[in-house]
Amino acid sequence: MSAELKEAIEAIAKEKNISKDALLDGIELSLLQACKNHFGKADNVVVEIDRDTCDYEVYANKEVVETVEDPAAQLSLFEAKKIDEKYELGDIVRIPIQSKAFGRIATQNAKNVILQKIREEERRSLFDRYYEREHQIVSGTVSRINGRTIAINLGKADGILTESEMVKSENLRVHDRVKVYVVEVKDSPKGPRILVSRSHPELVKKLFESEVSELAEGIIEIKAIAREAGSRTKMAVCSNDPDVDAVGACVGRNGIRVGAVVDELGGEKVDIINWDENPALLIENALSPAKVISVLADPDDRTALVIVPDYQLSLAIGKEGQNARLAAKLTGFKIDIKSETQAQEAGIFEEYFGDDDEEEYEEYEEASEEYAEDEEAAEAPEDEEAVDEEPAGE
Repeated sequence: MSAELKEAIEAIAKEKNISKDALLDGIELSLLQACKNHFGKADNVVVEIDRDTCDYEVYANKEVVETVEDPAAQLSLFEAKKIDEKYELGDIVRIPIQSKAFGRIATQNAKNVILQKIREEERRSLFDRYYEREHQIVSGTVSRINGRTIAINLGKADGILTESEMVKSENLRVHDRVKVYVVEVKDSPKGPRILVSRSHPELVKKLFESEVSELAEGIIEIKAIAREAGSRTKMAVCSNDPDVDAVGACVGRNGIRVGAVVDELGGEKVDIINWDENPALLIENALSPAKVISVLADPDDRTALVIVPDYQLSLAIGKEGQNARLAAKLTGFKIDIKSETQAQEAGIFEEYFGDDDEEEYEEYEEASEEYAEDEEAAEAPEDEEAVDEEPAGE
């Protein structure tokens, strides 16, 4: 019997992905429950199972008394002497219990206890499996679309994609294969509740980590990321190796790396910029592809005034303010963008440069003239659509 039990336990453990010890614990519990149902109590019952062979023994510890008042816990001296002459009043006698003697109800209850234990362990195993993947990317298949919620089959469990975590421009259909970011895994009586996202900024970060080996190796880092899902993402990167170009590594040869990410995101544009500890330089980079004349940043107030050539104003702000909005999210600064003409009319030059800062003002003037003399740049379109045609990440 023990060989058959061992074989059955090992098969269930493999099929349900639960531990053998957990199943044996369930069997112990079921035998105790059967004893309680059969004898009315199980306080003095002991179940011993060999973890290697699955041999088991069930017995009751009964006290030797002169007059038996509780047959389930006591044994008369006369009955004890039949077992062994050495027993005296007050001794504890180990009485074997044959599980075959259990009634039908007790046996059925024991079976239910085992099944319940299997379900609990299976649920715990599933929870542990997906809890380890929290804040990671997993692949799945759209299995059901219920109104504003989509179920993503992740293999052993479904992930829940709510409306707030969807990309509005995406039109997912049943059987579509997608990658999702695991936002949170909660335990519940019905199994793990896995909340996933297609709009989370971390999805973009994890996609790049899977494509760019230098990120996985720690040679380059993603310092900040800002995303408007389905439209555009800005990502700031830096290199820990002076010989490695962070932006170039993320873009890849002929744009193959950033292209793979863009494809997974359904064509969402990705701007990759160099991180800089200097807030002014970081803001200038963040407003790319727009050219910037001057950045006046206040690290304490987290505000910045940016001056751009007149013809670059609409590009710096972006369509519906998106470029400026994403730059602000990326840098953490409240950014006010003004054209060169607006800055002059508002007296910003006098306010910030003053009469004593002629040298600094002259540098600004030279930079301004360089932009103005750049005839090719001056003919650039004033809307963001022209930039959309450039390779992502450049």
